[in-house]
Amino acid sequence: MVGETRRKEILKYISESDTPVSGTKLAELFHVSRQVIVQDIALLRAADSDILSTNRGYICCHPQKYTRIFSVCHTDERIEEELNIVADCGGTVEDVFVQHEVYGELRAVLNISSRRQVKQFLEDIRTGKSRPLTNLTSGHHCHTVSADSEEILDMIEEALKKSGICKD
Repeated sequence: MVGETRRKEILKYISESDTPVSGTKLAELFHVSRQVIVQDIALLRAADSDILSTNRGYICCHPQKYTRIFSVCHTDERIEEELNIVADCGGTVEDVFVQHEVYGELRAVLNISSRRQVKQFLEDIRTGKSRPLTNLTSGHHCHTVSADSEEILDMIEEALKKSGICKD
């Protein structure tokens, strides 16, 4: 396993663990010496990963968030369905953005991760506080979505494709 790939997997393993993970355990899992693990942890920290060393092992203070951009297209009537799919799968819709022919990229922060937040967003639109950004591009838009793992992002992508919302 290449060092960069190993470090990514080490970070994922520590982030997803409910308990501290010892260097010895990581060395066994990744078939390297404990010293290599110590060096990998140092490189991960240098790359801004928030890993703490405890007497019981390594822990992540802030689990790593994974992000993916989804290109989607739908009518206003399907906004609720789209946002609920992401929230129900455990993701957060960080933003929405469109590529406008005149203005270029237009982006709005959403930070929606629950059905309650979806309802509030839709209520704001219904009361005329704003109009969906996608109205500028005939329903075509993109979302940056974050989640605790790549698997969750895969699940979101599959659900959006199954619904016909996500473009291939």
